Amino acid sequence: MTPVEIRPLEPGDDRSGLVSGDPDLDRFFRKYAGQNQFHHHVGTTYVAVVGGVLAGFATVSGASIHVDEMPEKTRRRLPRYPLPVLRLARLGVDQRVRRQGIGRQLLRAVLLLAREMADRVGCVGVLVDAKPQAVEFYRQYGFARLEVVEGLLGDRPPPVPMFLPIGSIPGSAQ
Repeated sequence: MTPVEIRPLEPGDDRSGLVSGDPDLDRFFRKYAGQNQFHHHVGTTYVAVVGGVLAGFATVSGASIHVDEMPEKTRRRLPRYPLPVLRLARLGVDQRVRRQGIGRQLLRAVLLLAREMADRVGCVGVLVDAKPQAVEFYRQYGFARLEVVEGLLGDRPPPVPMFLPIGSIPGSAQ
C-alpha cells in the first residue's frame, strides 16, 4: 500500500487536481476550504497526500449538540446545555484512489483529533452530516443516525446527521 501522509492544508497546496466526483465537495475544496481555514478560522481541512499529490480531504470544526439530540444511550448523566463536539463537515477522496483506504485514514485522523479535543478542551463526540450514499461508511465505524429535523436543500437529498460518542472511539478512556 502506498504511504499516505495526513496533514493540515497549507496555503500553497494545489487543490485543483482533486476530483471526488461530487461537484459540491469539489467546489468547497477548491474555493472555500482555504478561505475558511486561513481567513475566517471557522474550520480546518486536513489533506491526505499520496506521492506528493492531494488524494483526499476532511474538514472539521468545533460545534455543539444538545443532549436531547444525542442517541438515548449516550444521554445519561450529561448536562442539559449545549455540549462540545467535533463536526466532520466534509470528507472527500479523489476518484483515482478510491477503495485504497484513504477515506478510512482521514476518518481515523479526525477521530484521533476528537480524542485530543476531549482531553484538552472537552468533546463528547463526533458529529457528521453524512450524504445519503455515505451513511453505511460511517455506520461501520459506529456512528448512529440522529433523529434531528434538518431543513430541505432544494432538489438534493438532505444530509443524514450521525453521531459517534467519544467513548466509542478506540483508545478513549470512557
